[in-house]
Amino acid sequence: MKIRGTLSIAVAAMTLVVADVLQRTIISMAVFLFPPRRNAILASWQQCMARSVLWAVTRVGGATVGGIPNIPARDGVLVIMNHQSLIDIPLVVRSLRPSYPRIVTRERYASGKPLISHMVRLYQYPTVDPRSTVRGHLSGLGTETAGSPVPVVIFPEGTRTRDGEVGRFKRPGLRAVLSARSWEVWLAVADGYWQCARLKDFQSSVSDIRGSMTVDGPITSPDPDSGPEAIETFIDEMENRMGQMLSELREPVKA
Repeated sequence: MKIRGTLSIAVAAMTLVVADVLQRTIISMAVFLFPPRRNAILASWQQCMARSVLWAVTRVGGATVGGIPNIPARDGVLVIMNHQSLIDIPLVVRSLRPSYPRIVTRERYASGKPLISHMVRLYQYPTVDPRSTVRGHLSGLGTETAGSPVPVVIFPEGTRTRDGEVGRFKRPGLRAVLSARSWEVWLAVADGYWQCARLKDFQSSVSDIRGSMTVDGPITSPDPDSGPEAIETFIDEMENRMGQMLSELREPVKA
C-alpha cells in the first residue's frame, strides 16, 4: 500500500535527520571522551539505528521480516552477503552482536549523504571505487580490512540485484580482502526484499515484503600464502554456495 510505504519512508527519513545530529554531537563526543568505551558506544549506536529502520519498515510499512540469525561478532570474522535491498545493512548489523561491523562501502557514500557519510568516517568503513583496477588501491583495502578489530562485511555483487538472484561477484575487492589474511567467513543470504530494491519500489510495495534470512559458517578461508588459485577457487565456492543457500531459503515458499 503506497500510503504505508510513504509513511515508513517519512518516519525513517526523520529518524535519520535526528540521528545525524545526535551522531555528530553526542556520539562523537562520547567516543572522544571515553576511548576505552569506543567499541561499546559505536556498537550500541549502530544497533539502535538498525532497530529504528527495521521498526519503520515493519510497524509502519507493514513488512514482515523473518527471524534474524546471530553471527559471532569478533576479530577475524568476514561476512559475505548478497545484496537485494535498501535494508540489507540493518539486517546484517542486527545479525552481528554484541559488536559492530565495518562495511566495505562505495567511495561516493563517504560524502554528501546525511548520517551515512559521517557514519562511514566515524566507523572507519573501508571505501572502494567499484571502477578502480589500481593495484595499490585494492592492496590498501586488503591491508585496512586485515587489521580490523571488529567484523568486516562485504557485498561482493557490488550492486542490488534486479531479479532477486545472486549476481556474479565483482571479484577485485573480495580478492583483495581474502588475500590479506585468513578469515573466519560467514555467508549471509536474505530473500524477499529485492522487489523493493529502489526507493520508489519501496514506497509502493513495502507492505508486500515477506523477508527471511539465513547464514552459513564458520568457513575458514585459504591462507594467503596458498596462492592466487586457492583464493579464486574459494571465491567460486562462496558464490556457488550463496546461490544454493538462496534456493534452499525459498524452498518452503514453493511448497
